[in-house]
Amino acid sequence: MSSTSTPPASPTQAPPAPPQAMDLSDWLLLLLLSLLWGASFFFGKIAVSAWPPLVVVLARVAMAAAALLLVVRLSGLSMRVGRGMWLSFFGMGLINNLIPFGLIFWGQTEIASGLASIINATTPLFGVVVAHLFGQNEKATGLKLAGVAAGVVGVAVLMGPDAVHGFGGALLPQLACLAAALSYGFAALYGRRFRAMPPLVTAAGQVSATTIMAVPLVLIFHPPWLLPVPGATVGLALVGLALLSTALAYVIFFRIMRRAGGTNVTLVTFLIPVSAILLGWAFLGEALLPRHLAGMAAIAMGLALIDGRIAGLVRFRRG
Repeated sequence: MSSTSTPPASPTQAPPAPPQAMDLSDWLLLLLLSLLWGASFFFGKIAVSAWPPLVVVLARVAMAAAALLLVVRLSGLSMRVGRGMWLSFFGMGLINNLIPFGLIFWGQTEIASGLASIINATTPLFGVVVAHLFGQNEKATGLKLAGVAAGVVGVAVLMGPDAVHGFGGALLPQLACLAAALSYGFAALYGRRFRAMPPLVTAAGQVSATTIMAVPLVLIFHPPWLLPVPGATVGLALVGLALLSTALAYVIFFRIMRRAGGTNVTLVTFLIPVSAILLGWAFLGEALLPRHLAGMAAIAMGLALIDGRIAGLVRFRRG
């Protein structure tokens, strides 16, 4: 779509077409997205060491919005998409940014980023349940539920017994991260209404709407003139959080959602721990243990079950 000057069809019109199965390019984009969002837990942990979580949320979405709006302009696209679509941007910004970002950053003030990412891996489970209860074209099947279970088991095996020791304390921060995963599950379903939009416009719209919502909250609770000036490390973490883990990540996120549906795009949370372990092994000399390989195998099986390729192969052989 070369322009969005004409408002797209209303989200209340005919329901969107069923999502396609993910092809190789979608899987590669999902892997890249897992790297970008995996890094967000690292960047976020650094940022909340200097600024309150709500301020970090605003910095993240405001810088991402500025970058994306510039790219939209340079690309010849338009943000003139109609009042109804902008209301949808605000809804998406609330449940996909403001609420989950705030909850995760607050949780990270008391728990490790690795533990937060493990809890976040429950997002596909919530996504499947929410899509089944409230969606139209992404009903849960036995194989899909089995895939979610396999993915959860894979993440648990991947992280090992030492990872769960952190679940003993800091209950409220852990519940906050769990609530963020639930919010992401609803966002995956809600985001289906943007399939007619260029991913760049959708990404720019939702982070812009989030910025507008976050500004008065920050002015009330954390006046900027009372905040410390961040050091270079925190500044770089904020830039990485905004430009890589938000601006670029959301363009990829909405591109995958547009083609493959909300349930499939939430699979990225299973891949985030995999990406972290493989990066540590490749660049930091960290050990790649047998349980890591077993966990990755379980996650791969879960992804294949949710994607539907195994069921298709079985039907083909029976036929």
